[in-house]
Amino acid sequence: MDRPLGERRHPAVTAGPPAAGAHDPGTGSAGGHDPGTGSAGDSPFPSAAPSDPTAPHVTAAAVTVDAQDDRGPLRRIWESIGYDEINWTATPTGRRLLQTFGDLTGGPYLVRPHYVFCSGTGFGLPHWGSGNVYHEDADGRPSYDFTIVDEVYDAIVGAGHHVLVELAFTPRDLLPDRAAELVLQDSPTVYSSYEAGAWAYPPRDLGRWGDLVAAHAQHCLERYGAEEVDGWLWELWNEPDIFYWRGTPEEFHALYDVTAAAVRRVLPRARVGGPAVTGGGVDFLRGFLAHTSERGTPVDFVSFHTKGSAFTPWRVYGPTGGPAPEQQSPSATKMLFEIRRLLRVVAEFEEYRGLPAVVDECDAGVPAHQGVYDNANFGFQNTEYHPVFQVKLMKKVLDLDDTETVRVEQATAWAFYFEGERYFEGTRAFLTAGRVEKPLLNAYRMLALLGSRRLGARSSAAWPVTALDAVGGASMPEEVDVLASRDDHGTVAVLVWRHTDDQYRTAEHATPVQVAVTGLDAARYSLEHHRVDAEHSNAHSVWRDLGSPQDPTPEQLAALHARQGLEALAPPRDVTPQEGTVALVVDLPLPSVSLLVLRPR
Repeated sequence: MDRPLGERRHPAVTAGPPAAGAHDPGTGSAGGHDPGTGSAGDSPFPSAAPSDPTAPHVTAAAVTVDAQDDRGPLRRIWESIGYDEINWTATPTGRRLLQTFGDLTGGPYLVRPHYVFCSGTGFGLPHWGSGNVYHEDADGRPSYDFTIVDEVYDAIVGAGHHVLVELAFTPRDLLPDRAAELVLQDSPTVYSSYEAGAWAYPPRDLGRWGDLVAAHAQHCLERYGAEEVDGWLWELWNEPDIFYWRGTPEEFHALYDVTAAAVRRVLPRARVGGPAVTGGGVDFLRGFLAHTSERGTPVDFVSFHTKGSAFTPWRVYGPTGGPAPEQQSPSATKMLFEIRRLLRVVAEFEEYRGLPAVVDECDAGVPAHQGVYDNANFGFQNTEYHPVFQVKLMKKVLDLDDTETVRVEQATAWAFYFEGERYFEGTRAFLTAGRVEKPLLNAYRMLALLGSRRLGARSSAAWPVTALDAVGGASMPEEVDVLASRDDHGTVAVLVWRHTDDQYRTAEHATPVQVAVTGLDAARYSLEHHRVDAEHSNAHSVWRDLGSPQDPTPEQLAALHARQGLEALAPPRDVTPQEGTVALVVDLPLPSVSLLVLRPR
């Protein structure tokens, strides 16, 4: 349900909720979105896209890429990940996953973990974690313990990445007196009212909060050096327009002033920003920027979030493996609408129009820690639907940037992995049990193979972002679209996909796509063709064909690992351009994405 921004709700918790207050009945999901239209009240989009088995298919398409049409640098907005479970960062599996991303391009991703200032033992749970930094002794004297923080940041930096430091949430020893109103009934499923949401109250002492932030920044400077830390972002809080903030907007503004000053006191060149609102946080964002503009508080980037779906209900409590009450899917148009709406709020402030926008949760669904055992609609997070959706979304965000004043610098996948889950649980993660990679990771492998310069490319069957105002809340229809690049060595890479915002929609026949790459200047090229679909680069399909084992044999597990990476649709072959053009026919199932790489020979 919608409620006015800034209204304080402090419900008495009468039954054991998921850790960290993962559901607030008055605000929607923990990760951040109201299942309704959002606080601004002007979004025509439902919380998820319904299935439509009568929607028309794209039966043919023509794609043209001009290798001489240089559109400027290809901005790699997808090189960012984040997650709630900060304490799984430094596990063996977490370290390996971070290294996997480090190996994709050889350059850094931006990594944003939650809960760095939360108190706790460092034991990780879905949607909860703790850095356990701040403590006060019996006389009220503060001290800092960076043991857990060092483990987390060492793992991130050691894999070649930069940290997006989310300065949140309130340590237990800094809770205000009014946090006592959050009453928790004793339950074996949660620890205390602190984990259940007391951490969201404003700190009782802004001076001590500022000292904590400064000590954190100083420790990072001393441990990693100025050259490394200057590449980080420093962001206050997370989604303060919903239940993550149990204070007023004015209290948040005061906290930001103190936080920005504390970071800059230690790191004069640090990039500080926020406020990381949800896709519905229009009024909160506008009020935040009005405050910083009036006060002259530093803002080096503006952050906000978007989600493509919030299934209703999230949890069905039905028979194991049962169908969803209603077939629903993510909506890319909903996400693009929310991004555009928030970019335009930033553009209302002339002094902020040149700032980068960081969409540091940019995901097809919410929450991350629920899966197919909660609601069968989460099944898309196991399948080929998800990587094709993600590739499509990244391209559409780049297209949207070309129409707006403020531009997106990062679009963060809020996904990592979950300890102890079943095979293909359906959570939003890059790995499932047994360190088996999900198809989603192959979207990032494809994107990593794109070159540094964007090329002009068009498709006869693409949905354009300029149609966003005309869709009337509908999800994106079936399309064939393209994103192309060139590198400094003349290699041309072409991503072409077929997708619709309906995970239940497939097609009996593949769509033939005529692909013409013009303007080629070498006499001969090697052609590589990679594919993600139901039969390629898809460990989930292999697992399903093996009978969906929850205790796979060593041979079955080896078979899953053998098919989890990015696969070739066909062996590489040489092609000779005719008058500078290579013409191909690519047959695309629904959904699927192909990566064509032309390397000069």
